[in-house]
Amino acid sequence: MSTPNTSDGPNLRVRRIRERQSDDPAVLRSVIAEAHIAHVGFVRGGHPIVLPFLCGLGDLGNGPVLLLHGSTGGGLFLDAGTTGVQVAATITHLDGLVFARSTFDSSANYRSAMIAGAATVVPAELRTEALWQVSDHLMPGRRAEVREMTPKEVRATQVLQLPLDRASVKVRFQGNGEAPDDGEDHTVWAGVLPLAVRAGTPVAGDISGDAPVDASIVALAARLDRLSSDREARITAAMRIASV
Repeated sequence: MSTPNTSDGPNLRVRRIRERQSDDPAVLRSVIAEAHIAHVGFVRGGHPIVLPFLCGLGDLGNGPVLLLHGSTGGGLFLDAGTTGVQVAATITHLDGLVFARSTFDSSANYRSAMIAGAATVVPAELRTEALWQVSDHLMPGRRAEVREMTPKEVRATQVLQLPLDRASVKVRFQGNGEAPDDGEDHTVWAGVLPLAVRAGTPVAGDISGDAPVDASIVALAARLDRLSSDREARITAAMRIASV
């Protein structure tokens, strides 16, 4: 991953609070690994457009890529043609609202990534694999519980791949920044309200009858809860250390 200022793309170097930028490819992959939606910006007819796409972290043999799922008739997929289309894809996880003793000093904890480059159509011979990788990303383990895709379904669906070599990652994971002698009114509560994606109770379709909820769904719900709890525990520990 790189964030240079080059003539073949936007400058991806963070200008404000630069210490929050990460150049570690593992951090970028971790942001994508928890993503469900990527918002993709591009220009069509001279106008900027941003659209949401189901996404996944994949590898089709040439290294990790961001996979974008859609229809063969989707506008961006048609725009890509045979040479690709220039896009900027963004992913953001809002991990908490940070309440200080003034709105000016309040903030948010987040993990964000922007990936810029040419999104290209996955070759036909790799499309089935790409679709399964998106499925495995969004619904781990589900493939073993359902039927295989039909050729017709594969032909009706398309995937774009976006390399991860030009990306900008920015992370804030800390408390509200207070001190005993900061002059603030300490009778006003300050701290972090953790936020996370958690699973609700699965709701069955009309004809599912008494079929039990499949293992992959139970496991995914547990994973989302575990990620949330782990992150909450880490911010609690970090704030305790900072206050010592």
